[in-house]
Amino acid sequence: MTAYNFLRESNVHLVYGGSRYLLKTTPDVSFSQTFAEDAYEVKTLHDQTKMFQGTSITKANPANFSFTVSLTTEKDETIVKSLLTDYDSTGSSIKTFDLFIVTGESTFKLNECVITNGDFNLAKGSNLTLAVSGQAQKLERVGDASYSLPGSLVSASSTRTPTLSLIDVEVSGSDVSNIISATLSVQNDISWTPYETLQSSLSVTNASNAMYPSGFTLGRRVVSGNITQYITENNSSTVQSFNTDTTVRIKTLVSGSTFLDANLANCMFTKRMSQSEVFTQTFDYRLIGNPSNLSTVITY
Repeated sequence: MTAYNFLRESNVHLVYGGSRYLLKTTPDVSFSQTFAEDAYEVKTLHDQTKMFQGTSITKANPANFSFTVSLTTEKDETIVKSLLTDYDSTGSSIKTFDLFIVTGESTFKLNECVITNGDFNLAKGSNLTLAVSGQAQKLERVGDASYSLPGSLVSASSTRTPTLSLIDVEVSGSDVSNIISATLSVQNDISWTPYETLQSSLSVTNASNAMYPSGFTLGRRVVSGNITQYITENNSSTVQSFNTDTTVRIKTLVSGSTFLDANLANCMFTKRMSQSEVFTQTFDYRLIGNPSNLSTVITY
């Protein structure tokens, strides 16, 4: 009987620093990698004026992946947030890790992963989640479902308690009332170093010895989002305004205590109005300062 690979039966393992974490992800896991084609024109034997395109495939583009985890009160998902925000030991780049996706038939590996984008879902009445996407050096099938995964498995909590987003927001030190929603996003601008030499390209015969990206450099980092509130008699006098250097603090509360805390100094924001059944205004903000480490700015 043919064995298929079902996403709903798959497990996602994250390996970092000799430790392995079994991630409890939502069903929207995705990963892929494409190869780059170099086309060239070739004359036909019978008609030298007509051209068609030949092809050469010697290299791969960076692999892509994405998944979402719920931020529970047990905080087993702290490793994902840390890999999004923390620098590595050099202090000038971010941490890399490996991902293993184990199905009922195969084990797939994403080598040298880096998170390029992380979105915290702060919608009122919804579970607090962190959706991440990123890139990796290479995607490969390393074995079947019984493949021996590397790293020491980190024990998970015996319970998993989702958290609802009770949002507390301050802008310029003042509470923002009548909040509808808020978003918080971290973006890491990554540039991959292509592994491409003439000598290596001549030896490529198939995907197993193709050229893959050899590393990456970290460019700018962007922390941004928006805050939407109803327009009332208490804030209507401040519509259509902006600020080029102020503070924005977004917290989620669990049982009256701070859970997720993004304390952003040196932010800019602009305000924009929207009209529907009820008038609203939105702060679009962005961190303009340069904190030494985002892990001290966004805590969980």
